[in-house]
Amino acid sequence: MKTLIFGLGNQGQKRAKYFKKKDYISYDKFNKQAEIIKFDKIPFNKISSVFLCLPDKEKLKSINIFLEKGKNILVEKPFLISRKIFKNIKKKIIEKKIIFYVAYNHRFEPHIINLKKIIKKKELGKIYYVKIFYGNGTSLLVKKSPWKDSGNGVVSDLGSHVVDLIFFLFGNQKVDFTMDSINKFENNSIDHAIFSSKKSQIKFFCEATLLMWKNSFNLDVIGEKGSAHINGLCKWGPSTLEIRKRKLPSGKPKIKIKKIKMKDPTWKLEHIFFEKLIKSKNLLSSINNLEKEYLISKKINQIVKKISK
Repeated sequence: MKTLIFGLGNQGQKRAKYFKKKDYISYDKFNKQAEIIKFDKIPFNKISSVFLCLPDKEKLKSINIFLEKGKNILVEKPFLISRKIFKNIKKKIIEKKIIFYVAYNHRFEPHIINLKKIIKKKELGKIYYVKIFYGNGTSLLVKKSPWKDSGNGVVSDLGSHVVDLIFFLFGNQKVDFTMDSINKFENNSIDHAIFSSKKSQIKFFCEATLLMWKNSFNLDVIGEKGSAHINGLCKWGPSTLEIRKRKLPSGKPKIKIKKIKMKDPTWKLEHIFFEKLIKSKNLLSSINNLEKEYLISKKINQIVKKISK
């Protein structure tokens, strides 16, 4: 049985790199490099899983088709859903006994994984506040796209990564985001946003932008026993994790810095993770992932509603 890469754009081509040629089939009605360009030519009887690499507006329709056919599904983030859609997909997961996974590859960044372990061990003590900045310089590429420069822009695109990392690192926090600033400097959709959760137990301050000419990612976690700081993602070059152990009552902290320089490992690690989910037939993990995506959807929609007001 093979995997179907449904959509051979930028994301689909990235996914294809981690398959042996004999193990996948590609479909894209607009890309002649795909093996199949007509939907009715897809050999569904030879397919066990689908990687959905589609524009946001096209995802749900395709997901419903493959749910009915009982295929395991990986869909690229974000997949913003209502409670009704959440309940319908959950029902199909249980009925068809399939694995459903919304892909957020930054969960597999080495320093993100290490930071999660540090937080779990409570090495930083009580966490006071967290700052996350995620920026790239893709505003004009988005502007040229017939589908990317629409909707909520960077809030859904990079903002969903930011919200996912909050839940991934700190659990299902009761966050109530407020939109502090939104801008449309170069795009019809939002290309710069600042949002925060100041009433939650841990305070979160977040910024996402398409107008950072040097791709940048910074994550700062401030706690009672010290702090942790991630600078950069593997895909952009060296990435560092700095741990500062607080000196009481004040003074220069004891600092440990770990620097890594490698090709982006996250796509391959996520690919392996999805395959393991399928082999384990772990429906509970599949449902938990869907629940997390519904939670992310609620938070993104919460921000969006405050934009509209």
